[in-house]
Amino acid sequence: METTPASIRFVPSLIAKEPAAARHFVEFFSATIRNPNTRLAYYQSAIRFLTWAEGFGVRTLSSVEPVHVAAWVELNLQSHAIATVKQRLAGLKMLFDWLVVRRVINVNPAQSVRSPRQTIGKGKAPVLDPSEARRLIAAIDVSTDIGLRDRALIGTMLYTFGRIGAVLMMRVRDVYPQNRRLWVRLHEKGGKLHDMPCHHELEEWLSEYIERCSLLPDPHGWLFPSWDRESGSLGSNRLAHPNAFVMVKRRARAAGIETQINNHSFRATGITAYLLNGGTLEKAAKMANHASTRTTQLYDRRDDQIVLGEIEKVRF
Repeated sequence: METTPASIRFVPSLIAKEPAAARHFVEFFSATIRNPNTRLAYYQSAIRFLTWAEGFGVRTLSSVEPVHVAAWVELNLQSHAIATVKQRLAGLKMLFDWLVVRRVINVNPAQSVRSPRQTIGKGKAPVLDPSEARRLIAAIDVSTDIGLRDRALIGTMLYTFGRIGAVLMMRVRDVYPQNRRLWVRLHEKGGKLHDMPCHHELEEWLSEYIERCSLLPDPHGWLFPSWDRESGSLGSNRLAHPNAFVMVKRRARAAGIETQINNHSFRATGITAYLLNGGTLEKAAKMANHASTRTTQLYDRRDDQIVLGEIEKVRF
């Protein structure tokens, strides 16, 4: 599910009680946040907090105090990851800042609430080893259109280190020939475009997929569309993140892979495989479109292999 500006319709009663607040609430999500994933996350955070606050006894928007926000943060920490709570608090701070600027409230009750601290040394996304990645691809039945799509989608994430969001935003025209090779154009965060040459296997998978599924006549169409159950063919709508997650889980089960992978696993799998085969961290960062190698290091799981080897030396 993605939230578009037009879909910001539900307004919590704490906001709806004040016409000016309701108008600026909708305006905040419609006009200030361009990324649909960020918009959805912040919108859901606002709904959750304001609904909780009203149930807690808060009767007006101006009655919300830092203690309410702090209590809600602590409550969230009991059941959610620190990164999720940090994101939710960030969304609240932005929303209340907007309402202060628009003179709906006098102070931002979330501003003084400290965000929980998190130190990240390694990403959490489960990673496949090379043999598992190969088995996953080999298990996909490419005699069908949906099989061709899924192999091309997973292959694009593996070989370009692309985020699931960037890959799903691709159009058919974003696969193009250059220097006698196919290239792909990824739509990264902040409207950035990132061009990458295709690995020879990815080139083969994308070419077969585009040709057999007759995607070329519509260069502006989505490269990875959803499946239309009624027609039994690829539809015109873009494949949604949750549906891609379900697909990845289904393909992993069919391949007999027990690792609990998700949409982000392929980015880490591809980067780790590249580094294990002699690639450098600096070039991996450039290929992954990371501004800093510190970000790329979060996807580097080479140390996992060292730990696996060393743990067997513990003998009693």
